[in-house]
Amino acid sequence: MVRVSAGGGTLPEVDRPRTALVATTLDCPDPRALAAFYAHLLGWEVRESSPDWVRLAPPGAERGLSFQAEPHHVRPVWPAREGEQQMQLHLEVEVDDLDDAGAHAEAGGAVRASSQPQEGVRVYLDPAGHPFCLFLPGW
Repeated sequence: MVRVSAGGGTLPEVDRPRTALVATTLDCPDPRALAAFYAHLLGWEVRESSPDWVRLAPPGAERGLSFQAEPHHVRPVWPAREGEQQMQLHLEVEVDDLDDAGAHAEAGGAVRASSQPQEGVRVYLDPAGHPFCLFLPGW
């Protein structure tokens, strides 16, 4: 068991089993295609690959981002609209230059979203429709 404290003192200390978040997985119709997009975008390497599952990680690391086949995948709508498939999460990618990083993302198959909520951040949709943000340091 691990002793956990709330830091601010508002929650009591509790014993709990050790846990570790080891992956974020995106459902999509074609895991290999979406993994290829993110490998291009991030410069990451394939660590595991099958027709239904691909795992990417940064060079020298094992934990990263995974992609799982979902034949009933419905592209999320962003920004959200009532009655439409909502996004469940989005990825935040820090970059040094929005224009260069955006062009790189588009060259890999991303589409710039029609709605851009703030300066210093650009929202794109990956080839399966998942939103992700490119942002400058400090945003």
